[in-house]
This record gives sequence, structure tokens and C-alpha cells, in this order.
Amino acid sequence: MTVTPRRASAPSWTLRMLLVAVTLVAAVVAPVAAAPASAAVYSSCTISRCADARAAQAGWSAKGYPTTSGWYAWSGGKYNYTGGRFYNREGQLPAGATYYEYDVYARTKGAARDAYRIVVNRSTGVTWFSPNHYTDFYRL
Repeated sequence: MTVTPRRASAPSWTLRMLLVAVTLVAAVVAPVAAAPASAAVYSSCTISRCADARAAQAGWSAKGYPTTSGWYAWSGGKYNYTGGRFYNREGQLPAGATYYEYDVYARTKGAARDAYRIVVNRSTGVTWFSPNHYTDFYRL
């Protein structure tokens, strides 16, 4: 009796389709995940909420721009939050500065934060307003 060695079988149709699907998903998702963020940065602030951002800037300035994140008492029995250091990881604002972020709108202590922030350069005092959680920056 002669024994013929068996060839390794080719991957099944289902496995082949799964590999193709994984490859396609990786090709589509990888560039999106790796794409750098690009915010729009404006040299002045003329949008509707700039006045609110300037009022918040004055309020935080009166508090000495605290650098520790947390809740701070605000006028009218409300509180406002500072998130502490803003690292400018995407490099949208001028490099080489130390920035801190502050919420624009006061609320009940512990309430959810909204997207409105000011970001202050601690060295120069230059302040940026972001109405959409760092998608755009407007210089105040």
C-alpha cells in the first residue's frame, strides 16, 4: 500500500473573505485615526460669544488664573471650573508657551462641563477662546 502525502488545504472561503474585510477596514480606519488635528486659529474674536469669553477672562484674571484644576466660586452662587494645564499637543497655538484652560460659563458645582473654554498663555497673558472644545481658537 502506497501512502500519498496530503497537501495542506488552502484557507477556506470564509477565512479569505474575513482577511480581505480586515485588510479593507485597516486601510480605511488607519489614515483617519492617524490624521493630525487641524484647528482653525483666528487673530481676533468677533463671533457672538466673544463677549462672554472676555467676561470669563476678566473673572479668571481677578482670581489670578489658578493653575490647579477644580471648581472655583463664582458670582451669583455659581461655580466655574478650570481644567488646569492645556498642553497644546496638536500644536495649534504658538509653541513654547505654558497654557492653562478655563471654562467660560459658570454653573452649579459639579455640573457637566460644556465646550466653551478660554486658554491663557501664562507668560504673556494672551488669551484664546474656543467655542467648540479646541476645534477653533479666537484670540481675545
